[in-house]
Formats: sequence, structure tokens, C-alpha cells
Amino acid sequence: MPSYTTQQIAQRVGGTLAGPADKTLHGVEGLDTAGPDHLTFIRDAANASRWDACKAGGALVSKGVEIAADPSRALIHIPDADLALATVLEMFAPPPARPAAGVHPSAVVDPSAVLGAGVAVGPHAFIGPRVRIGDSTVIHANVTILDETVLGRECEIFPGVVFRDRCAAGDRVIIHPNTTIGSDGFGYRATPRGAVKIPHIGRVVIGSDVELGAGVCIDRGKFSDTTIGDGTKIDNQVHIAHNCRIGRSCLIAGQVGFAGSVTMGDGVMVGGATIFRDHITVGSGASIAGGSAVLGDVPDGASWGGSPARDIREAFKEYAALRRLPDLLKQLKQVKK
Repeated sequence: MPSYTTQQIAQRVGGTLAGPADKTLHGVEGLDTAGPDHLTFIRDAANASRWDACKAGGALVSKGVEIAADPSRALIHIPDADLALATVLEMFAPPPARPAAGVHPSAVVDPSAVLGAGVAVGPHAFIGPRVRIGDSTVIHANVTILDETVLGRECEIFPGVVFRDRCAAGDRVIIHPNTTIGSDGFGYRATPRGAVKIPHIGRVVIGSDVELGAGVCIDRGKFSDTTIGDGTKIDNQVHIAHNCRIGRSCLIAGQVGFAGSVTMGDGVMVGGATIFRDHITVGSGASIAGGSAVLGDVPDGASWGGSPARDIREAFKEYAALRRLPDLLKQLKQVKK
């Protein structure tokens, strides 16, 4: 792992340094586990009270947090310690393990596939007929990309990912292990002779700068496309059913489930383990608390939560009333006596 002086770190994050400028730090740790060679971060006053007991050699400190100067340790004052931490972690991150540019001897690439300049294809990957892959994209081991799929430039597709046929992804897309793009949607029609499977002939189309976590499943559309907008980030183990349309720059936490044909606007934030009923619309800028069950349309900019989900302020009032219910029942029994 590389090392940096406190001055180098302060310059990279655009912070104001207080304390030694030449102190060398070798990594990042939390307040409770940091040692003299580590940098830590302090986002608020509650964490500032733990600084005296911390052994870290330096800290990123959010604006407005008061900490007494220590001549032996460095404080780097910045507007947002959490945001600056992302930059620092990039500095200390070891180089990622990637296959070398070119096609590994054990990989199978159909002769009709077109690979851009600098593409890397790892061991035992399969690239099907008429697939097109943009410049500098990295395909890790055991990835399967089926017929006529198109990937943009500078993507990174981690081991075990499967692209079914005719899907598409834009530039700089990152997909983590064992995610499946373009599986059949769950579409059946009940008949006296049993369930009849409905063919799904649409695609999945993913925009640029999208990141998908591990174990995500995105179903292809029944007769049009399931789409993911530019800049959207999706956590692990999320299921997006057929014909959903997810907007740009959305943040979707883990274990969220979308039934078919959900339409989501831009900039929506969704907490973990939330479920969405089919054929509803979630407005741009909305936020949904974790563990919610969204059964109806959500207005633009609304904050909803609960099961069924509704305005979060109303949900909190109901939860508060429910917590009082045991005491109210006791009082009622006393009145009856």
C-alpha cells in the first residue's frame, strides 16, 4: 500500500493543514482502530470527543467541528470529511487485479465479435456472435456475453457476470460479480392445463457511468426495453423486473425488489429491503426509507416510508402512537375497573 505525507493528503483533498506537514501515513482506519501511521476522519462533534483517545497520526475534520490543535498530530480541515475520505481511499487503494489487455488463451471469442483497442478478456470468458465491446473495457474471468450484446468504452465486468443476448450498456459501466443482465421476466398465464410462459423479446439497456453490485438481476422487457439511466448506482442483490424504467443518478440500496413496469424518475434514493408494486411511478427526487412497501405512485420530491409506504412524517406519527399503545391499554383497563 502506498504512503503519503500529511501535506500531500491535504493538497489532494484541498484542505487546510494544522500540525506536522511531513508526517508519513500508510493507510486509513476508524477512530477506534487507527494507529500512529494511520489517517482517520471526524465528521461531527460526537466523533470529535473520541479524538483524545484515538492514536491516529492525522484526521480529516469536517467544517465546523472544533478540535484542539496537537503539535504531534495533523488535522486536515475540509468542508466534508466523508466526501474527502473517498478521495483519500482512492489514493491508498492498491492497484486492482485485472487481466492483461488481449484475450486469454482459455477464453472463447466468436470470430464475428468486435473488440475495441485495449480490451482485456480474462480466463474462461465467453464472447458470443456479433458482440461489440468498446475500447479499454475489462472482461474478467468466467464472464458470459451472449449474441449481439453491446458494451461501451472503459467498462469493467467482474467474474461470473452474465449478459443475455441483445442487451446493451454504455461507457464506464461497472458490474460486480454474479450479476445477470437480461434474464427472462416472470411472465406466465394460468390455463386449465397449467401455466403458459409468456416470451420476453425486449432487452435491457443500461446507460453510462452506472454501477451494479454483486448478485443483481435485471430482467429483459416483455416487448420493449428495461432501462437503467446514466449515473445510477445499484447495491447488491437487487431485482429489477421486466419493463422497469429507472431514471438517472438514482441510488438504490441492497435487497430492493421492483415488480414489473415500475417507472422511477431521476435522483431517487431508495433504502434497503424496499419493495415496489408493479405499474407504479416514483417521482424525481423522491426518497424511500428502508424496509418500505411502496404500493402506489410517489410524487416528485416526496419522502415516504413504512408498510404500506406513505409520507414519512405521517408514518413516524403512527409509529409513535403504536409505541404508546401498551400504556394506553393499561390505562383503559384501569378506567374499566
